[in-house]
Amino acid sequence: MDIKDRILYEDNHLIIVNKEVGELSQGDQSGDTTLVDDIKAYLKRAYNKPGNVYLGVVHRLDRPTSGAIVYAKTEKALSRLNALFRLDTVEKSYWAVVDKVPPKEHGVLEHYLIKDAKSNKSRAVSKNRSGAKLARLTYTLIAASTNYYLLEVTLETGRHHQIRAQLEAIGLSIKGDLKYGSRRSNPDGGICLHARSLSFIHPVRGERISVTAPIPTDGVWQAFGGQ
Repeated sequence: MDIKDRILYEDNHLIIVNKEVGELSQGDQSGDTTLVDDIKAYLKRAYNKPGNVYLGVVHRLDRPTSGAIVYAKTEKALSRLNALFRLDTVEKSYWAVVDKVPPKEHGVLEHYLIKDAKSNKSRAVSKNRSGAKLARLTYTLIAASTNYYLLEVTLETGRHHQIRAQLEAIGLSIKGDLKYGSRRSNPDGGICLHARSLSFIHPVRGERISVTAPIPTDGVWQAFGGQ
């Protein structure tokens, strides 16, 4: 789908788009084209911008995930958005399709996570472990199908692979997530973790911005109905 058809919000200061599975939210060692590249190309075409187009990376989503992601169109917006994310004042909600029913319909998870750079994976460890960081989220079971369960997850901290690692720590695997215990991959190579919504105070205008990203169109997601 073209970038312009995936824009959730745009003004002179920022742009929020619905990232697709497999897209890179920023450059990495692969050298593959990124969502940043595609948005810059869109802005250049849409507004007939000469020369280089500025676009600041505020946060990231893992390549196999989808959903709402915000970029800054000005340096002022970037510095202020960075502060909002650093202070954890941005409300972020995710949808995750998991393979087992959770222990409770609604719960709070607290773990200490440590990142293993070699395997690019995080895992729960003792809080006394050097480098371990507190990770906290809440989840609610919102739907079920024959084989899968849909969780709504709200992050209270922002850690590397936090949702994936914390769900694995309680015996749940996100569909398609081989790295964190899923038995099989998804056909598109992605995982069923979707950044469903973002809500924050606009970095320049001061008003609240809230967006909801439509879910992917494949069969597993659509089994839960609606967007």
